Amino acid sequence: MATFVLIPGGGSGPGYWSLLAAELRERGHSAVAVELPYEEKTAGLAEYADAVVEAVGDQRDLVVVAHSFGGFTAPLVCDRIAVDLLVFVAGMIPRPGERPTDWWQNTDHATALAESNLRHGPDPDVYALFLHDVPRDLADAALADSRDQADTSANAVWPGNALPKVPTRALICADDRFFPLEFMRTVTEDRLGITPDVMPGSHHPMLSRPAELADRLHTYWTTL
Repeated sequence: MATFVLIPGGGSGPGYWSLLAAELRERGHSAVAVELPYEEKTAGLAEYADAVVEAVGDQRDLVVVAHSFGGFTAPLVCDRIAVDLLVFVAGMIPRPGERPTDWWQNTDHATALAESNLRHGPDPDVYALFLHDVPRDLADAALADSRDQADTSANAVWPGNALPKVPTRALICADDRFFPLEFMRTVTEDRLGITPDVMPGSHHPMLSRPAELADRLHTYWTTL
C-alpha cells in the first residue's frame, strides 16, 4: 500500500489532515501529515520542501497530496525524492519563475472570487468562505491549528524549472467558494494540461468529506 504525504495549505497545521489520515489508515495505507515551517521568517519554498523530505524519511511508495498553497511545495518534493503520484487538492499550481504572491493576479482570481461573493454574499467570514460545510466544532479545531505564515515563501520566485514528470491528478471541489469550480477547472487545464476530477465540498474536503476524499485518493493509487 501507499504512504500518503499530506502537505497543508497556507498557514495550516497538520491537524487539518487528521480525519483524512485516519480514513487512509483504515484502507491500509500510511499517512504523514507534514508540519511546514510557516512561522519561520527565513523559510521559503525550498525550506518547506526540506521539511517534507525530512518528514518522509526512508518511506517509499509515496503519494504526495498538496492542498491549496501546498501546491507550490509539492512539485519541489517530487524533484528530490522518488514519488509515485502527485495529487493537487484545490491546489495552487505553480509556473517556473512565478512568485506565489503573483499567482492570484496571473490567474485572475479576484474576478472569480468577486463572482463567488455575488452568489454567496459579500465579504463572507472565514467560515462562510472556506468551511461552510464543515461542522462548527471541527472548523474551530482546524482554525485553532492554524499558523501565522511569514511572507518569505509567497514573495520568492518558485524555484522549480518545470512541473515534475510524475503521474499527476487534480481534484477540485464543486462547492468551493474561495477557489470556485470553473476558475479551478480553467487553471488546472491551463497549467497541468489535464481535466481535473470534481468532488462535492468546500475548500477543505479533508474536513467535510474525509471518507470520500480517502476513497478517491485510494482509487488514484490502485489505478496507477
